[in-house]
Amino acid sequence: MFYRRKFYIVKNDFVEKFNDHFDKTNLPNQLKYGARLVGRWLKDNKDNTTEIFAIWEYDSYDNYIEIENNVKGDNAHVKRIKEWYEKNGGREHIFTEYILEVKNEELVSTLR
Repeated sequence: MFYRRKFYIVKNDFVEKFNDHFDKTNLPNQLKYGARLVGRWLKDNKDNTTEIFAIWEYDSYDNYIEIENNVKGDNAHVKRIKEWYEKNGGREHIFTEYILEVKNEELVSTLR
């Protein structure tokens, strides 16, 4: 199995809009191509930001790459993403004003 954690630091006033985008746009497309969501959580950082992260499960690293390529190659999905950015001021604006940090990390089990 391959696990990854997608991690964001988001300004609090953008959390609801960001979660709605995940629920309606990103999650369905990931699931469509075979990604498995273990869970998604948030934590208030007490500094007007919120940490939001999801843990995803894949059969293997190669399976993860295949799914990501399918997601990124889905023209209808890419169009929805672009429209969402434009509706909210553009990609650069969102990553300057609302989404302060993003990480996509492999998780390695300590169990043997």
